[in-house]
Amino acid sequence: MIEIGGGAAAGRRRRMEQEEEEMTMYSPQDLNQYEFKIVRSLGGAFRNPQKFKQLLQEESQAGWDLVEKLDNRRVRLKRPIGARERDGMLPAGVDPYRSYFGMQPLRYVLLVLLVVLLGMGMMFGTIILVGGLFVYNIRP
Repeated sequence: MIEIGGGAAAGRRRRMEQEEEEMTMYSPQDLNQYEFKIVRSLGGAFRNPQKFKQLLQEESQAGWDLVEKLDNRRVRLKRPIGARERDGMLPAGVDPYRSYFGMQPLRYVLLVLLVVLLGMGMMFGTIILVGGLFVYNIRP
């Protein structure tokens, strides 16, 4: 089945979510002792070994350890449930429940829109300028 446009993105997202749920099975003992999370990167930052190491160092401040690297955009982490008690003592700016590394999705979308709008503005400005020169028979 071929998916078009937003349907393709939605299908890809559903497959990734299914993979995240089925890839690692947790025992009842795991779920009683640990909490789990997935950290995502919009740009595939985890293919860069330095960025991957940076993520693991930052997450370790809140007690998170690597379970598995799903791909260059997703990493599964776990920490003992008791680590929650130390969340109030974390350095400023450390969010123990962050789910994105690098640029947040909303900022990314806004940046893309800004670039598109600036590009369109430059294109239309050029068209108007060249059209005006043509109408008034002005040679550049």
